[in-house]
Amino acid sequence: MTRAVLFDLDGTLLDTLPDIHFVLNETLKRFSYPQLTVKQTLAYIGEGAFRLVERALPPHADNIQAFFEEFKNVYAACENTNTRVFDGIDGLLVRLKAQGVKIGIVTNKPQEATEACVKRFFPDVFEFVGGDSGNFPCKPDPSLAQYAALSLRVPFEECVFVGDGETDAQTAINAGIKGVSVLWGYRTREQLEQAGATRFASTVNELENFLKNA
Repeated sequence: MTRAVLFDLDGTLLDTLPDIHFVLNETLKRFSYPQLTVKQTLAYIGEGAFRLVERALPPHADNIQAFFEEFKNVYAACENTNTRVFDGIDGLLVRLKAQGVKIGIVTNKPQEATEACVKRFFPDVFEFVGGDSGNFPCKPDPSLAQYAALSLRVPFEECVFVGDGETDAQTAINAGIKGVSVLWGYRTREQLEQAGATRFASTVNELENFLKNA
């Protein structure tokens, strides 16, 4: 029985790639560094903002921390005008809540940017919203996911972790929580299988059916 569902954010609930790309290039421009393509940004995301920054900076950069702080400031000020909710997600969340299932977010996105996205796209929907606040290691470390389950007062075995990335599949494994990888996000099935994923949903309907029977 599924009593709680923990969702990744970027690539799972929201298509945030256009705004992440914009914020990253805006920060690179402020430091006079070369711009990145969307394809490069897509390849670099998934392991948290600091890893994104490390990958985006040219090899000679020696100011990673200053760049990272500026990136967070730019992202916090971003209005997410190019971000959209994936089709079918709003309805799924409404139905889960109506069934009494607790829902939370566990993401590597900086906490302030996470809260801004949730406030804009999912006001008063989630019972737990956890991003990179510095209090827990980033995924695939299981600490934040386990803390979310404990906060929701649901045993790990009655939780499901839903994400689109390698780190999400690994987080579910590391946390002892059932995981399902969605295929409408930023990674291919092959990439996810290489990370250890074994359950997949190509559509929101497939995801909902899995959650009903998990």
